[in-house]
Amino acid sequence: MKTKIVIIGAGGHAKVIIDMLKSSRQFEIAGCTAPSKTESNVQGVPVIGDDSILPGLLKKGIQNAFVAIGDNKKRREAFEQLSLLGFQHLNVISPFSYIAPTVKMGKGVAVMPGAVINADAVIGDNAIINTGATVDHDAVIESHTHIAPGSNVAGNVHVGEGAFIGTGSKVIPNVKIGRWSVIGAGAVVIRQIPDYKKAAGVPARIFKENKP
Repeated sequence: MKTKIVIIGAGGHAKVIIDMLKSSRQFEIAGCTAPSKTESNVQGVPVIGDDSILPGLLKKGIQNAFVAIGDNKKRREAFEQLSLLGFQHLNVISPFSYIAPTVKMGKGVAVMPGAVINADAVIGDNAIINTGATVDHDAVIESHTHIAPGSNVAGNVHVGEGAFIGTGSKVIPNVKIGRWSVIGAGAVVIRQIPDYKKAAGVPARIFKENKP
């Protein structure tokens, strides 16, 4: 019997999640929710309403959900709402990724095609390891983070809660990225980035606050 699941979100990120769920053939997707019904379906999956329908879905026996929203803050809000309602958060992992057996992974995690997560890394709840991104040994990626496509996080790096590591960026070993900080696309991070900062460039330099 296939596992029933509802997808929260109906944008580009949801398209990739739905594609991975379909390819696994282990899931029955009940539909997607979205704040406004601008699309009738996503990858052939119907948009069935906004989040107000979630309690009803739970009563109908759909107990599993996945938050397919790229924005970290919105994804955290949706994740916490689903937890309060009583939904179970499933991980969605591409068969074309590599995850070492010693990796510790939370719930509600997305691991996209071509991603690599190496030995003894820790991935927190509701994190995204996007297409072709790499997380090396002993790295800690906290909850609600997004490691964007093609980015490389080296060994023993610590990425704080809600941080965003931009497309094609690189973080050298033993560096800490603060909570809810943003690293711009193509940046090379060679020193610690404090909480709630925006940094970009080669090497990356802080240029702006990222307000909570």
